[in-house]
Amino acid sequence: MLITGESGTGKELIARAIHFGGTRARRPFVPINCSAIPHELAESMLFGHVRGAFTGALDTQRGYFELADGGTLFLDEIGDMPPELQAKLLRVLEDGCFSPLGSTAQKHVDVRVLSATNQGLQTRISQGTLRQDLYFRLAQFIVTVPPLRERPGDIPLLIQHFLRLLAFEMGIETPVLSPAAFSELSRYPFPGNVRELRNIIEHALIKSKGSAIQPEHLNLIPAGSPGQISDAPLPNLSMSPDTDEERILHHLQSHRSINNSECRDLLNVDLHRASYLLRKMYRTGHLRRQGGHRGARYHLNS
Repeated sequence: MLITGESGTGKELIARAIHFGGTRARRPFVPINCSAIPHELAESMLFGHVRGAFTGALDTQRGYFELADGGTLFLDEIGDMPPELQAKLLRVLEDGCFSPLGSTAQKHVDVRVLSATNQGLQTRISQGTLRQDLYFRLAQFIVTVPPLRERPGDIPLLIQHFLRLLAFEMGIETPVLSPAAFSELSRYPFPGNVRELRNIIEHALIKSKGSAIQPEHLNLIPAGSPGQISDAPLPNLSMSPDTDEERILHHLQSHRSINNSECRDLLNVDLHRASYLLRKMYRTGHLRRQGGHRGARYHLNS
């Protein structure tokens, strides 16, 4: 299946709904952004490698296909899949077989592959950067996700969903959205689609500090402005840190890492808020994470 639509329309949410609503729900869901995979590591990351396969391969490592065995592998931005790997990907799609890098042994997996793109793949085919046979294999069934501005009836439902979800992550009660704020959101065109709506609600929750959300708490782009940047740039830490995020980054300039408990003590907030901030900064690329969720340590992503 191929899921198409503008950036931020919720293509991964649809892939997750397909996975968790089907017979594979108890098996892994493994999402991969093809545009974020370094080309020199792509084969190893997708298919794994054996010890000694290349310099630095000290241990045998399973790839994403093996990790998703029995479940679903979601290949986002499939148009950016390195051309040299497309033949190997096509073979896995056809017979479920592949060889890890550095090995001649065959492995077989049972993986459902869902793919997504916000690009015109026919252009990639004409440019010779995407195999036509791979496209036909992936696009046996196409789901097109319309932009949020074309489905205004979804906006109230998504607002309530993000209010509950993000308030829970922040460890606060779900606040009320004032009629004036709802009116502002109802008229807004959402150039960044569902992803932008989530960011707006997240910003409003932080600004309102748990009280009713008013129009002044919303971070909306004026008409005619360039597209919204969803991932905020790193602040200027040469100045005294003002926000919680700046204080975390300032702390990491002097200390190698931070965990949830240390962040709680640093900011004098509860553990919900500390965990939420670190996960948010990890998602936006400001931090990198080591270890599992509960025992995770976060480092500057430099």
